[in-house]
Amino acid sequence: MRYQIFHTITYIYDQPVDLEPHILRLQPRCDGCQTLRSFDLKVEPEPPGLYQVIDLEGNNVIRVWFREPIDQLCVKVSSEVETLRTNPFEFLLEPWATKLPIDYPASLLSNLQPYFQRYGLPAPVDAGVVQLAQEVYQAIAGETIPFLSELNQRISQSCEYRVRETGSPLPAALTWAQKQGSCRDFAVLFMEACRAVNLAARFVSGYQEGDPNQEERELHAWVEVYLPGAGWRGYDPTHGLAVSDRHIALVSSALPSQAAPISGNFRGPGSQSEMKYQVSIQSLEES
Repeated sequence: MRYQIFHTITYIYDQPVDLEPHILRLQPRCDGCQTLRSFDLKVEPEPPGLYQVIDLEGNNVIRVWFREPIDQLCVKVSSEVETLRTNPFEFLLEPWATKLPIDYPASLLSNLQPYFQRYGLPAPVDAGVVQLAQEVYQAIAGETIPFLSELNQRISQSCEYRVRETGSPLPAALTWAQKQGSCRDFAVLFMEACRAVNLAARFVSGYQEGDPNQEERELHAWVEVYLPGAGWRGYDPTHGLAVSDRHIALVSSALPSQAAPISGNFRGPGSQSEMKYQVSIQSLEES
């Protein structure tokens, strides 16, 4: 599939403020799952400093900084992306990874440590989320891929989707107790349930094709799980889908906060800000 994406984010401040350096995570990935055909970025007002960085987790991010106080910041991106993964299950697991819990080789286990830990810190998974993971584990007799498929379906079918435009993801236990949340809440719940059975998982920010007849779109969040023999594979608990060519990834991280589209602070006594956004996703016919 080929997509043209237009995304505008505008911050409006009630008085001129000084912006600290900002990180923009709005450039789609270019890897074995998708190809970035074009990317254009406009920042208004134009920053005196702008450069690209590959962050610790391999994401392409852009850092900008400003010198003069401003009362509005507008970031516009236009991207054309070709998605490549038509079959999300076209892989072979390593023989030792077909059953849970996986007995990882020491070198792989060391590299995956940040993706086993809650919010990047050694901390136990909540008892309610452990119970969810164990119920799914028992239902599928400990098989790795069936576990992920069943967990995906259970969250999608048990929880009610609610739009929540701003704010950090809710704790996984709260989302599961309330049986409702946003896509980022479901993603964190899925991640924590995976980590409860020793599966490495990371948070993904991006776009999903959605209803082509609906004009209003928004950012989407899902999860990638590391499967030995298959690499990072996506699961979308909001829709109950294994991720294929209808999702466009921007960035991924062990920490949801490190996948936010824009990060940065402003300085101004008593200042308040308002955010507005607009997302357009158009499917392009193959020429």
